[in-house]
Amino acid sequence: MTTKIYVNLVVKDLNKSIDFFTRLGFKFNPFFTDETAACMIIGENIFSMLVTESKFKEFTRKQINDAHKFTETFISIELDSREKVDEMVYKAVAAGGASYFAAEDLGWIYQRSFEDLNGHQWELLFMNEEAMNREMEKTSNHNTPN
Repeated sequence: MTTKIYVNLVVKDLNKSIDFFTRLGFKFNPFFTDETAACMIIGENIFSMLVTESKFKEFTRKQINDAHKFTETFISIELDSREKVDEMVYKAVAAGGASYFAAEDLGWIYQRSFEDLNGHQWELLFMNEEAMNREMEKTSNHNTPN
């Protein structure tokens, strides 16, 4: 069974990327950080390895995408509140990133996104579990045959 996840992201300037994510409130594991990569702690068992392009090339035979031009993936993180979602987007923009999409509020889920210094898309969301359960209950009652 999987116990941890490490998402590897290519970065142009490791020190600038560390500074950017530090300003958003993330911490780094110094044991897995050197001049070619940094281990950003996202959650208890969730990490992102910020890897320089030259180091990343050692792990693949494929061409590395320029995330400013092409999207291969986006990273979604659930936060504890709408306010924390907004706060992280504001911090990302202040640290040199860009807001990516306008906020979307579906009642049971609130989400916003930003682009980091290297063009990677990050989606932040808050799920209101009570509202989600009510919505799911309405949907299941609506789909129940009479």
